[in-house]
Amino acid sequence: MSWIFAVVAGLLTGILSGFGVGGGTLLLLWLTTFGGMTQQQAQGINLLYFLPAAGAALPSHWNNGYVERSLLLPAIAAGLAAAALTAWLAAGLDTGLLRRFFGGFLLVVGIRELLRP
Repeated sequence: MSWIFAVVAGLLTGILSGFGVGGGTLLLLWLTTFGGMTQQQAQGINLLYFLPAAGAALPSHWNNGYVERSLLLPAIAAGLAAAALTAWLAAGLDTGLLRRFFGGFLLVVGIRELLRP
């Protein structure tokens, strides 16, 4: 029965990822809250989940002109460097501290979205 919930969570967060809403963030919440995983395990699964989800959404965004081609290479380079550094840092952090950082990030993003016109 638990695999059904995992499939439903994957489908729902995949749909949200396709719209660019942040399905990966919601997947992290589901994995840590309901899946019983540590923050580090959930982040690893989220990274593997994100690659095919992003690959499936990219052709549509590209065809609709939502990809700014002049910023593509600098954004990829900066993203790879930042991901490598923060993955290295996160692996050494206490899970409780990592959860608090992530919770604070979600609060800031949520408040920002609520106050946005």
